[in-house]
Amino acid sequence: MNVLIAGAGPTGLTLAIDLARRGVGVRLIEKAADYFNGSRGDGLQPRTLEVFDDLGVIDQVLEQGMPMPVMRISIGGRFVGERRMSEPADPTPDVPYPNAWMLGQSHTEAILRARLEEFGVKVELNTELTSFTQTDDGLTAGLSTGETVEVDYLIGADGGRSFVRKTLGIAFEGTTDESIRMLLGDVSADGLDHDYGHWFAGPDNPMAGIAMTPLSGGDQFQFGTPLDNDEVDPSLATLQELVDRFAGKGVAKLRNLTWCTIWRPNVRLAERFRVGRVFIAGDAAHVHPPTGGQGLNTGVQDAYNLGWKLEDGREEILETYESERRANAARVLGISEDLMQKHRDGDERAMERGEQTRQLDVSYRAAGDTAPLASGDRAPDSPLIDAQGNHLRLFDLFRGPSETLLRFSPSTPTTHPHAVAVVRSTQPDSYTSPDAFKFYYASDGDEILIRPDGYLA
Repeated sequence: MNVLIAGAGPTGLTLAIDLARRGVGVRLIEKAADYFNGSRGDGLQPRTLEVFDDLGVIDQVLEQGMPMPVMRISIGGRFVGERRMSEPADPTPDVPYPNAWMLGQSHTEAILRARLEEFGVKVELNTELTSFTQTDDGLTAGLSTGETVEVDYLIGADGGRSFVRKTLGIAFEGTTDESIRMLLGDVSADGLDHDYGHWFAGPDNPMAGIAMTPLSGGDQFQFGTPLDNDEVDPSLATLQELVDRFAGKGVAKLRNLTWCTIWRPNVRLAERFRVGRVFIAGDAAHVHPPTGGQGLNTGVQDAYNLGWKLEDGREEILETYESERRANAARVLGISEDLMQKHRDGDERAMERGEQTRQLDVSYRAAGDTAPLASGDRAPDSPLIDAQGNHLRLFDLFRGPSETLLRFSPSTPTTHPHAVAVVRSTQPDSYTSPDAFKFYYASDGDEILIRPDGYLA
């Protein structure tokens, strides 16, 4: 089987890694001539960290990133206090990565590219998808290099202006809010403590100001500030004027502006995520406002959901991609919209990110299923003891491209190629999710099948 992926952002990279480790032939093309160099999607949610654990990049992500910083708030030039977007939580046996992790998108992509290259696959820059046609038996794609390729499947991970989605004629339903414009980018700021984030605003409207959030791996900050209009030059001089306006002259001297863009809130959801042998994922299928830090994370999990289904190839499995991921994208868009509305209303809660943004509650269970733990729920981590008395983690057993059959104190043999004999887990009182109790209270002879993407089958 061969798969062509258009778009080498986090979604395309995640899918390419997942396919390559399964031995699936994959090409990853990117129309840009150079790799993206900016922080953009810099908040990695706990469920995404679990995906990165499985893909073998979690150590690099944790090493290069940083916890979400404390924000120091100054109003009218006067320091008024500190606050967090969410209170940090301690790891538990079922949730090893309970907090969001900050890492600029370009660093995340570099880590994923390096992992992909370990499987012998490289991103093909300056290579654009120009056409495609499909039949029941395969798909033919034309590339800007003049090459024509024959593949089994095409994945459009090519962003909000997706050529793939537009060519398929899929409606991209939603809105662009023209009432809000923001200047975003990355810059160094002499005079600001890089151990903290900073919020500067005027006394007349404390919710309208400039945020300076530290980025790991250097001395830069990601900045975000509202614009009265978009007739501005996105330059260092413009940004310095805005910092002087909100923070006060002399508070911060800016330099080394490496990425800058004017942004409008887009909230859109594709009518379909699949047409025949063509699938869309990430921003090609749904675009989010930055509130809640959901966009990149939702795209990564689109890819993680799709990879094993492409390898499986059965129609009844492939058709679940759209039903599972589109419903989740709609739910996540609702969370992001709610936080954006709080921002519009001047509600201070717009700065907060709670449990609902961690994406640990994503479930693919059938509608109406109210069982405590059902098919489609996330399988939590948990300490276990195998048949030989060795202590291990559920996530260690799940890691890799295959499904896992957990057999609790089995008394009969099995032909399942990825069966593991275990006994009850320990430390049930320290679990934070009710799902984990299933693994503690499993009876002798019980079997639990875990999908390759870490959800109960």
